[in-house]
Amino acid sequence: MNIYETMIDLKSLPLPKTDCRAHYEGSIDKKGGNADWDWALYQDANGEWVLFEHLGPGCIYNFVQHRYPTCEEPVFRFYFDGEEIPRFTIRHSEFGEKYPFTEPLASRYIGPYDNGRGPIRVVRSFVPMPYKKSCKITSSIRLEGCDRSKNQGGWGHVVYHSYENGDGVETFHPAENPALQKLAALWKQTGSCIHSLQSPLRHQLTNLVLKPGEEFPLFNCSESGCIAGIRILTSQYTASQLHILSLCARWDGHSSPDFDAPFGCLFSNELGYHSVQYLLSGMNTDGYYYNFYPMPYTQSADLFLKNNGDSAIQIPFAEILWTREWNQYYQENGFLYFKGAPYYSRKHTDGADSLIAQVSGNGHIISSTITAFGETPESRADCEGDVRIHFDGLRTPQIESDGSESYSCYGWGFETPKEGNPASGYDGHEHKDWSMHRSLLGDWYPFSSGFHFGIESGGCNDLYMEHSGMVFYYGSDEIKLNKIGEIQFQNPGTLEAFHYTCEDSLAPVPLTSFFEGDDDHIPVPLNGHYSRKKRSFTVPVPPYTQAVILRRVSDQKNGRQKAFVYIDQVLVEEYPWYFPDYNPYKRWLEDEFIIPRRYLTGKSSITITIEPQPCGSPLSPDTVTWNEFGYQIFART
Repeated sequence: MNIYETMIDLKSLPLPKTDCRAHYEGSIDKKGGNADWDWALYQDANGEWVLFEHLGPGCIYNFVQHRYPTCEEPVFRFYFDGEEIPRFTIRHSEFGEKYPFTEPLASRYIGPYDNGRGPIRVVRSFVPMPYKKSCKITSSIRLEGCDRSKNQGGWGHVVYHSYENGDGVETFHPAENPALQKLAALWKQTGSCIHSLQSPLRHQLTNLVLKPGEEFPLFNCSESGCIAGIRILTSQYTASQLHILSLCARWDGHSSPDFDAPFGCLFSNELGYHSVQYLLSGMNTDGYYYNFYPMPYTQSADLFLKNNGDSAIQIPFAEILWTREWNQYYQENGFLYFKGAPYYSRKHTDGADSLIAQVSGNGHIISSTITAFGETPESRADCEGDVRIHFDGLRTPQIESDGSESYSCYGWGFETPKEGNPASGYDGHEHKDWSMHRSLLGDWYPFSSGFHFGIESGGCNDLYMEHSGMVFYYGSDEIKLNKIGEIQFQNPGTLEAFHYTCEDSLAPVPLTSFFEGDDDHIPVPLNGHYSRKKRSFTVPVPPYTQAVILRRVSDQKNGRQKAFVYIDQVLVEEYPWYFPDYNPYKRWLEDEFIIPRRYLTGKSSITITIEPQPCGSPLSPDTVTWNEFGYQIFART
């Protein structure tokens, strides 16, 4: 697996991404409030503050940190595959200049003054950093607080993938890398078609007039192919057209549209005050729109425009770029359809996250556009609300953000008009409203049964705000995750059903606490136990199972839970079960361990043994924090 080649070969975006999971580590308020500024897991034996740690094969795709330039400058150190000497070191001020963290894959941004408290410097990187065995990122100083006068500034995050195996993964090295240089060159081509096609086919229309309420067939194809680009030019550009005009697509004769998207979402800006250009989508205020996400189909494609307004709209030019050149590639590798969750029309949700998208099926999220408005046209559209995304019904969010702007890798609000890079950005108007966009060009978010995508209104869902937006993904409606059992420690019958045994007492310990996220005010009582001993249980393996997934609820009051996992007494060598973070307030954690396919081959059942490991602080390394308050067992087919 060559991470760089995968990101360069954009026709691979629709391929199923079943061998990885997306995760987030960052400065989220442990109490569920708005104090999203402390970022550290623990202090290691060298006195460095660990920001991120993952054991197993994976890849870091997005690194962001916000800090006052006048405060002490942190030095970030990147350790790979258990190395004691960092493979790469970079200062906060060097982002954008020190290879390979250079434009356009990495940069720094100076935010506004924010009533005299700023400016804030935001450093960001989209440089893929794969690793075969492990990765640890440290800071020379503790990143905490939000007070410049106290030398603070602790906002930040890492978005990464974990892999089920490390086959073909080559660990990141900062030396000259032709593939990485090629990726950087690709990212400089925003606004133009970046697909390599020998003989592209072009379906062009000119001088269209869409009457009020009219649906107009834009493109019809009755053979296999792939749309590689959509270009549209409107004669008059107005912000209202971003909502009035819609583009719908139906692939392979599906009964309902695979997406029905307002222009503002499909082309990544719902406000339209300024032009925006991202690598695969964008729009200019002269009325020129583009979208270059590959959209394959096997039998037919139907695209049509809709005028949802009450006046005619002229479209001087429209072009669909399509090809048959990739048919064999998709036939051999499979593909998922380009789809959009239903458009979330502008509204306020009182006291809860705005649920921008809720989707059932399998696939991977590829982009999103979220727009926010204050209570009145003159009201400030707040940026304190966190984005929170759940995959496959997990109660703990897997992707979050320390504020709205951090999701698009900016900081200090959207005070300035229009900022952007090839993968993310925003448009706004004096902070009264804003529309942000995030493209997932390598760090896509896979799911097997569905996803839940929400955003807060204010720091604690305590403000009146209106949101709109849309999430795009490659997917199908088929659910690939099937629950095959559950172990509940308050129900002895479930222990017997799965032959659960433990070398320690099974006397249940009650605990009532809360899950992180939108429901962090709802108490959940569970029974479990804190044991340092081995425990085992047996689960069935249904036919055609690709992976068995163990989903555990645990108490994360004390961090760095670690255990070895054995399948029929054979150690899972790829990775241990490891969770480095903690939360002493919202103590419930729901995390997962994936048993790769090679441990399941030819078996109708497996016996799983979990052996807790010491993983305490440098001052108490023998501490064992592993615990369990229930398991759900799933088979991914």
